Order: sequence, then structure tokens, then C-alpha cells
Amino acid sequence: MVPVLRRAGVLAGRLLVYLLVWAGLALLMAAVGIRFFWGEISVGQMLLNLVSVELDGGGGPIVWIGILGIGVIPVLVTAGIALWQHVRRRRRRRSGGDLRPARSPWIVRTVSTALVAAVVVGGTTAFATTVGVGEYIRAGNSQYDLRDHYVEPTVTGDERRRNLVLVYLESGEATLADDQLFEKDAFVPLKEVTRPADGWRSVTGLQQYRGGGWTMSGLASTQCGIPLKGLGSAEGSGALNALGGDVGTYLGGVRCLGDVLAEHGYRNVFLGGANASFAAKDTFLGSHGYTEIKDLSDWRAAGEPEKNFRSDWGLSDERLMAHAKDEVDELHAEAERTGRPFNLTVLTLDTHEPVHVYDYCPVDTRSEVTSVFACSMTQVAGFVAHMAERGYLEDTAVVIMGDHLKHMSAGDAFHEQLDDHDDRTIFNRIRVPGEDGDTALRPRVDQLSMFPTLLEAAGLALEERSAGLGVSAFTTEIPEGSAQALPPGPYAELLGSRSPLFYAEAWAGEDSVR
Repeated sequence: MVPVLRRAGVLAGRLLVYLLVWAGLALLMAAVGIRFFWGEISVGQMLLNLVSVELDGGGGPIVWIGILGIGVIPVLVTAGIALWQHVRRRRRRRSGGDLRPARSPWIVRTVSTALVAAVVVGGTTAFATTVGVGEYIRAGNSQYDLRDHYVEPTVTGDERRRNLVLVYLESGEATLADDQLFEKDAFVPLKEVTRPADGWRSVTGLQQYRGGGWTMSGLASTQCGIPLKGLGSAEGSGALNALGGDVGTYLGGVRCLGDVLAEHGYRNVFLGGANASFAAKDTFLGSHGYTEIKDLSDWRAAGEPEKNFRSDWGLSDERLMAHAKDEVDELHAEAERTGRPFNLTVLTLDTHEPVHVYDYCPVDTRSEVTSVFACSMTQVAGFVAHMAERGYLEDTAVVIMGDHLKHMSAGDAFHEQLDDHDDRTIFNRIRVPGEDGDTALRPRVDQLSMFPTLLEAAGLALEERSAGLGVSAFTTEIPEGSAQALPPGPYAELLGSRSPLFYAEAWAGEDSVR
């Protein structure tokens, strides 16, 4: 009986060692992959975004790389080690135990233990630092809670409501306009059609909110006024039925831009070149007042030739903006006919790395990325020029802004220029009909304050000019008790706080956050 138990214990010990080796290797490969494609991220981004990559039009090749790197290679390496040890033990048994190790058994065991420990500790540490596990744990102990500062968007008047066109520029970082750092200012085409003399303004130093940095965080923060947090913060709410973006509603307990506009008669339409299912973007939009969402599948159904698509993401900005011109023509004509205003939201994708050069884009720089940015901005500028030529800017507010700063992963360009840059900001342009382009907006607001800014751009009057955690950039007066009145340190801690009760309500699937 004792030998059987001893043998079972030995086998269990070996199995545990192999499981630890596999886990360490898998975590290490995951950390390497995340840093290469995205750089350092947050736990929230990992849970809400990485797990929802789509094979078609949502970073498809990354799926296969992840399966190979995280799923297959660690298993093969672990199996190889186990097989080598098994063969080695069999040879010793067949030879009657004469094949002794060249070194003392204790040395072999010590070295083996150290190697296993190095793999496990190294992999765990690399993964934890890559996804910010330490910051995530600290956030759970924060004394701050978003419920204490969240402001329900309350419209006090819509007599001046107007059409709204909102364009998100993929990775639209204003720093890329610095021609002292880069080969050229990639935003020149867009700057030329958004001059202050024509009524255009911008938020000087628009900040990415602390903890943001990916497309869905940019959409949620600017349209809902809150940091995007998911599964961990909403633990126990039952809001998300599965990973991978398979959700019934997305922040359904919060009223966002599309909700408020829909309540005031707007028709909300979204256009994007990629698969809208990626990161549950379609669920977010559909949960918040957008009744029409046109994406990769629609452009294929419309007969777009394959050369206009990139296999990893989707339709080129050249063709996306051509469709946007048609869409805004239709929407504006309907608005004039019915008196019902519209909100057209467009999200570009050409500037999403890895860089892809479409046929329409001439490369005239050493770095292809710079030329691709300039080509994308040229297409957006053409869309703005189209609206100006048709007279739409007389009754339509236009807001153009980056969705987040440019990623700084190991596989992306411009590390030398941006890694140590101390003032990275988001490109933006705002035009409201009848308002002076020389009137300054409140500088250095972050993405959360863009929510009330967008509502006011659409002509809706807001109580205290506030919504979510933000205060409109059209005012310099900050209400007492607003999150925006907090000093920088406490404000950063507030944004990082896990606020589990707030997010449990936010993900509950109905308007419940108060």
C-alpha cells in the first residue's frame, strides 16, 4: 500500500511541476505577445478587448498567433520536457540504474527546481507587469467611488438642437503633427479644412483619460463620460454572460450620447470599416440609441472589391469616407424634409497598426506609417470639404477627434519619438454653426469631458453643463463637487478606482446609475 501511495505522490508531484512549467511559459508568451501588439495595457482592456478579437475584420491574424504562441508552443515545450524525462528514466531502469548523472543528485534537483521556479516566477511577473495587475489590486482598495461624482445627463432645453457629425480618428494623436519629430505633419490636409477663420476650434492639449488607450475606451469615455471598466469591476452583477464580448447590453445602466440624442428625436447612425462585433462595439452602440450600424459585412454586401479591404481589419478610409459622403447626403436631406436631426458617427481604421498601405495611398516618407496617416487625414479632409461644399456646416456641428493616443507596443513605429515625450495629446477639431472660431475652449480637458461637450455641440442645454464625470469644454466654470474640481492626484485615483457597486449598476442592463 505504501509503495502505491508513494508512487502516486511522485506522479502527482511530476504533474504539478509540468503544470507549473506550462503555466509559466503560457504567461510569458502572453506577455511577449501583448507587449508586441499593444504595449502595456490594463486588466480591463485585456478582459474587454483582447478576448473579443474577431477572425474576420477584427485583428484576425492575432487570433492564430495567440493560439500558436500561447496555446500550442507552451504545450509542446512542456510535453517535450516530459518526454525527455520519461525517456531518460526508462533508460536508467533498463540499464539497471547504472546510468548515473554526472553530478550529484542534489545538484541536479537544485538546478531543476531553480529552472522551474525561474519559468514560473518570470512568466507570472512578466504577465502581471504587462497587464497592470498591481495597479488593478491597488484600485480595489481605493477610498474613491465614481458614484460620489457621477452626474446624470439632464437636458434642460433642446430648442437649439442641430445635426451632429462625429469622426473618430484611429490612433489620432496630435503629437504626430510635430514636423520636428516626424518627417512631415500628417495632419496638414485636415488642418487646411478646419481653420479657425472658418469657425473651427480645438481643445488645446486634449488628454487621454488615465487608464484609457484603446478604441472602446475612447468611445465609452467620450460618449458616456466614465472610464471603461468591465468584468472585474462589475463582479457579481451578472451583467456579462461570457467573455469575448458576448453581452446582452453594454453599459446598459448608463445613459450615453446616443441615448440622450435619441430621447430628443435624433436618428443615430454609425459607420466603420472593421467588423463592429470586435470588442462588442455593435452591442455598445446598439445599447445606446444607435439604430443603424454599418460595418465590414455591409461594405462587402455593397459589392466593394477585395482590393479595398485589408485582411486583418477591413475597408480602406478612402472607401469608408466615400460611403460617409453618401450617408451624410441622405441624412441631411431627410433632416430637412422631416425636421428630425441626425447624429452620424464615423470611425477610421487605416492608421491601425500593423501598417497597411492601400493602393490609393502614395508613400513619400521613409516611414510608411507617416504616409498612411497623411493619406487617412486627406480622406477625412475630403469628407469635411464635401460637407462644406453642400452647405451642411450651416446647420450641422462637426467634432473630429482621435479615439486614443498612438499605441506604443514593441511592434509599432515611433518609439524613439514618443516613448519619452512628456506631453502627448489627442488631435481634435470642433465646429458649431454660428460660433466664433476665435473663442477658446477650456484647455487640457480629458476624454470624459467630451461627453457633455458633444451634447452641447448638438445644441442641447445641460444642467450645470455636466454629464458623467465630465464638464463641457465650452465653459471654464467647474461646479462644486464635480470630479473635474478634484486635484490631479485624487482625480487620478478616482479614475483608477474599481467602484464595484457603480459598475455593477452600469452593467446591469438598464438605466440604474444615479
